[in-house]
Formats: sequence, C-alpha cells, structure tokens
Amino acid sequence: MDTALTLVVPVYNEAESITALIEAITSKITHEHRVLCVYDDEADTTLPVLRQLQPAHPEIELVPNAYGRGALEAIRTGLEKAPPGAVVVTMADLSDDLGVVDAMYQKYLEDYEVVCGSRYMRGGKQIGGPFIKRTMSRVAGVSLRYLAGIPTHDVTNSFKLYSRGLIDKIEIESTGSFEIGMEIVVKAYLAGCKITEVPTSWIDRETGESNFDVRRLLPHYIHWYAYAIRHRKVPGTRT
Repeated sequence: MDTALTLVVPVYNEAESITALIEAITSKITHEHRVLCVYDDEADTTLPVLRQLQPAHPEIELVPNAYGRGALEAIRTGLEKAPPGAVVVTMADLSDDLGVVDAMYQKYLEDYEVVCGSRYMRGGKQIGGPFIKRTMSRVAGVSLRYLAGIPTHDVTNSFKLYSRGLIDKIEIESTGSFEIGMEIVVKAYLAGCKITEVPTSWIDRETGESNFDVRRLLPHYIHWYAYAIRHRKVPGTRT
C-alpha cells in the first residue's frame, strides 16, 4: 500500500487565512505529508504569503490550476497531481477540522478508499453557515444513506479523503463546483469501493468570502442525488 499523505487546498485570495491554515496542518497532523496549494493565476494574493512560508515549510507545493479557473478545476488538478497514497481535500478558510485527518488516514490504512468527514453522524457538528444550505445538506446526506445505502451521513461535505488509485478509476463529470465530492462518493459506492466516515466539526469561515452559491450549485447536487437513487443497489442483485 502506498502510504503518502497529500492535502489538496484550492486557494483564491486567501492571504488572510493561509498562514493559520499551514500552522494548523503542521500542529494537528502527525503523519508526514505534503500540501498542494492549487491557484488560478499569479495575481492570487495567497501566493506571496505561501512563498514566504515555503523555506520553513518545504511540504508546501504551489500548483497552477490545470483546467482554468474555479474550485472544481482546482480540486481536479490537485487530485490528479497528488502522488499515490491518500489524498485529503480541505478548504483554505479553516472551516474543516484538521484534527481528524489522522483518524481519516488510519481508515485509509485499513483499506478504505473513501473516508468522509461527517458533520451529521454521532459526534459531528456544524457551526454557522446559511440555514437553507445546512438543511439541504443534512437532508441529502441522511436520506441518501437510507434510500440508496451510501455509507455516510454527509455525502455533500467537500472534506474527504480519497485513495489516489480511486481517482484514476473515476471519470469526473461535475461541471459546477463542490459537488465533485458527492459525485466521487456516489460513483465509488456504486463501483463497490469501501467507504466509511469519521465525525468532524465544520465552522463557518471568519475571514474572506465564501464561493458557495446555493442557487447556482443546487441543480448540480440534485443531479448526483438523482443519479444515486436511480442507480442504487438492490439487495440480492449482482453489481
């Protein structure tokens, strides 16, 4: 088994939060790791700060977005640039609980190909964020668990660990943004991959602006929700 651990961090003008993120990664993750910070262009305000941090943090790698601009393209780039091993997608705004990465990585060592950070299982929680977004996310995750059998309460959370080998097997079709995480989980489950979850806390960002637009992205989430229901496994049938 490949034991490398890579964090993929899409960045966009995160100068206010990126130093705190790198410090949190360093203090909370015990396993040796690298951090791929994927950016759209050289005008990004995050880059000067990251370049100042690199001498003390050689694990930081600056990766230009290979697919143009935007979070979806940055996540795709990072997943594809990561070496064999475990790959964790996390945001630069400190909303994700990096303290559970070690637990996620341990599940990877137990042969799980997807480990979901779950806000909605026992021990998880979400603090802040728009009410409508929280409600739709919780309903989607819990209902897909019972209606389609997907083994997580939180299919929409972007904070997930993937086996790098799994990424090579999946054709990414997402065209919106953060729904890519939902697509990968749904396709991994339908392909028979081992999936699990660990409880995590999500805290609404305190600096910068969120790139999540519910009205624009909702149709993309609905697409993968319907896909999971339509292709759900039926007990007693061969997959």
